[in-house]
Amino acid sequence: MTASTPVEYRRAIRIAGALLGLATALGACTHTDEVATTASVPDDYRLRHPIVIQEANRSVVIFVGQARGGLSAEQRADVMGLAQIWLQEGTGAIVADVPVGTPNARAAADAFREVQSLLAAAGVPPRGIVMHDYHPSNPRQMATLRLSYPKITATAGPCGLWPEDLGPSIKDKGYLENKPYYNFGCAYQRNMAAMVDNPADLVQPRSETPPYTPRRSEGFEKYRKGTSTATNYPESDKAKLSDTGK
Repeated sequence: MTASTPVEYRRAIRIAGALLGLATALGACTHTDEVATTASVPDDYRLRHPIVIQEANRSVVIFVGQARGGLSAEQRADVMGLAQIWLQEGTGAIVADVPVGTPNARAAADAFREVQSLLAAAGVPPRGIVMHDYHPSNPRQMATLRLSYPKITATAGPCGLWPEDLGPSIKDKGYLENKPYYNFGCAYQRNMAAMVDNPADLVQPRSETPPYTPRRSEGFEKYRKGTSTATNYPESDKAKLSDTGK
């Protein structure tokens, strides 16, 4: 076995150093990408699926036939209900989309006039109603009279996103680090946003309502006389099933 020449020895050292530097650089790049990807997804479901307060449309669809332009009793109730809710939560005018150029266009125009009278009777001002003509894209589909207005709503999602497998895998960072899966908490946030009565309650509390003065005066009068201020319910014992606990 012959010894290597000094030239070959120095060449081998340079090649080994170059390979070591390249491996170090690639390892550093991979490590940086993993940290950035992991830190971009928050662990708290309230931050991952936040409830957003935004403006959206509330709509009522009225089906109108060809030979009858008036509204049925159920449709009149829907219009009156829409007007009452608009007075409480509407942030813009009520837009009525009336079909034109359809077999039921004349009946829809008659129905819109009745809708206008119902909205006015419910307290909607004339400037709060805007009519728009529209041509249905599908001539076979029944053209409807649509009423809509903008309101403040709360929403969350979309849900059902599964970027990674839920099963045990060395490729799943959440499984290895015992973190919740990406879609965790989305349905809860979305249902909470849909059920809240006033979206502003998610941002700030409401002011206190005035106290009930007659009830408070009665309690003060009993306290002044030295009698019990507790409320008695004489019929409460009629519904009991047992005396257990006494």
